[in-house]
Amino acid sequence: MSLDFKNPNIRKHMLEGKFGLEKESLRVTPKGFLAHTKHPFGKDPHMERDFCENQTELITGVADSAEDAWKQLEELQKKAVKTLLNLKTGKEYLWPFSNPPYVLGEKDIPIADYQGVLQGKTLYREYLAAKYGKRKMLFSGIHFNFSFSEALLEEGYRNSGLESRQEYKDRIYLELAKKVTKYSWLIVYLTAASPVLDGSFFHKEELGKTVLKNLASPRCSKIGYWNDFNPILEYESLERYVESIESYIKTGQLKEAAELYYPVRLKPQGLNTLERLKTSGVDHIELRMLDLNPLDPVGIQKEDVQFLHLFLLYLMSLKEEELLPFEQTMAIRNTKRAARYDEETIRIELGWSSALPVKNAALYVLASMERFVRSLGSQELVEIVRYQEEKLFCPVKRYAVQVRELFEEDYVKDGIRLAEKYAGMLGK
Repeated sequence: MSLDFKNPNIRKHMLEGKFGLEKESLRVTPKGFLAHTKHPFGKDPHMERDFCENQTELITGVADSAEDAWKQLEELQKKAVKTLLNLKTGKEYLWPFSNPPYVLGEKDIPIADYQGVLQGKTLYREYLAAKYGKRKMLFSGIHFNFSFSEALLEEGYRNSGLESRQEYKDRIYLELAKKVTKYSWLIVYLTAASPVLDGSFFHKEELGKTVLKNLASPRCSKIGYWNDFNPILEYESLERYVESIESYIKTGQLKEAAELYYPVRLKPQGLNTLERLKTSGVDHIELRMLDLNPLDPVGIQKEDVQFLHLFLLYLMSLKEEELLPFEQTMAIRNTKRAARYDEETIRIELGWSSALPVKNAALYVLASMERFVRSLGSQELVEIVRYQEEKLFCPVKRYAVQVRELFEEDYVKDGIRLAEKYAGMLGK
């Protein structure tokens, strides 16, 4: 199921929607070590903890545009920075990279401490630590949340021939989830920004040694956030989709749905559970493959957030397609490959026996997307696509290339200087 953007009533609402960003960042000391203070942001719902006590998650409210979501994140970043600069225990910084700074071992990574009725959150994190190891949980990233406008969905439903409006809505998001999964490699390739690590991430004896692993985004690579099996999801209906995830919980491969480490999630409104998703339907889609970009004080370029919105619209302009089991496995392989640093080694699989160099595959998709965006009649939107194309025409504009050049000498010490600089800019 696609969206007919030639329909003037759909086209009128296509740039509308609801947007949200979630940004994970580690709190660090001025010496480049993980902070061991308690979560300093109280019960602010926009400043939570992720896996560990020193991993802050900034959560925007629901915004009416990609730009507004970015501006909300900027304000949250400023608020967090000011708090950390004025701690009674001594100032701290938000680490601007997806990869952690110095790591003194597993004991250096305190699991988020939840008490009372929320203690189950801590127990779940202890389960993850035992299964995957704490170090992997230190990888931080950004999640992009999006929903189409209700006016657009209403118009699409009116012409769908389906009896249920929610069924139409669910089918739209299931189709989008398939397409984002298939093309998640492109998002990783365009936004990867983490080519350097400290040696202590792998061995404590190598603390202070900058390590290059030929990875542009370790968290999206084969050493990153993935399950120990290849999940195959069903997209024929929302019920089948939920049941396919539940099947892995029943067999013990997953403890709960949150353990499904996949580039895309479909979420209900309110409490995020499979039961609620099944009964209430899809409210929005979440993209989970974005690195923190240390080249921007906020952690993500506004142009990249705007691009993600346009990319989702472009995908929904394409004809409906299947995502067979072998294609799902291939999509995840492509995503992991796109996380490499040396683009000459990245080949994107297109089918059973065909593949293209990543730059060729990316140019093909972006050229098609540019034609779609040009049909909308806005040069401003075309420039958003061209911003991404420049990363292909001029390799030094790839974030990973710039970050490696800037931080390959002394990753942590230079990273602290950058964190201090951003704190000075945002904490005024």
